[in-house]
Amino acid sequence: MKVCGFTFIRNAVLYDYPVVEAIRSILPICDGFVVAVGRSDDATLELIKGIDPKIQIIETVWDKTLTAGGRVFADETDKAFQAIPDIYDWAFYIQGDEVLHEKYLPVVKQEMSNNLRDKRIDGLLFNYLHFYGSYDFVGQKHSWYRREIRVIRNRKDIFSYRDAQGFRKKPNDKLKVRHIDAFIYHYGWVREPDALQKKETAKSGFYQSYAKVKELLEKTKTFDYQSRREPLQKFSGSHPHVMDDRIARKNWPFKPDLRVGYYNWRDFLKRTIGKLTGWYPGEYKNYKIIR
Repeated sequence: MKVCGFTFIRNAVLYDYPVVEAIRSILPICDGFVVAVGRSDDATLELIKGIDPKIQIIETVWDKTLTAGGRVFADETDKAFQAIPDIYDWAFYIQGDEVLHEKYLPVVKQEMSNNLRDKRIDGLLFNYLHFYGSYDFVGQKHSWYRREIRVIRNRKDIFSYRDAQGFRKKPNDKLKVRHIDAFIYHYGWVREPDALQKKETAKSGFYQSYAKVKELLEKTKTFDYQSRREPLQKFSGSHPHVMDDRIARKNWPFKPDLRVGYYNWRDFLKRTIGKLTGWYPGEYKNYKIIR
């Protein structure tokens, strides 16, 4: 069984993406790794080159006309995926702000082995923890996705869907997946406020519907975590070791009001039903779980 990791990135230094940590978190179970590095305004290319000799870099130019629903992110994901040679059985996708805890490496490798010959299975479905504000708090809002596909078969009928959150297969079918007991730690909303503001402003430019949001974001230099009033829960677990240095450098205060989760009664009700029954009303599911 051979496994190839893949991802895409652009302006990682400028927007403070933990992409080095993301790649290193899954490298131990990858025989190869493809990174689509978009033409950047910083030293992103040199950063990726310095990670590991097994990484193959393809240099790309982002198509800035693909702003319908953030399609450019899926386009870049597909460029990396299509560059994976046929010798690989599985492709492990990790985004530039996602990290796999080392305790899950054996689980993921075993699940890939267990499902290798079951041709019904197109991919593996992971659980998610979405950190917000600091490394001490996890988002609880109903709209945070609980699960997503991150390991797929190395079949070129599979493609990145919408803005690269998940995958589908041609013509436009949901993947059949095995849900595994492993978590992806998403750190997209944890970084120094000025860097997060720059990242969100740049990202909004790749969504047609976010034009007014981009205009508002450009009016301020610092992201205001408190104004979003996110329902949060204190995180009591451990972070991946690859994140140790980054977490130690955290230099901004964040003290959320943990009562916020009770203010939006509709969101609170949906989350409560989900925790009690396992059914989350209105949950987005871009996959079919095979048991």
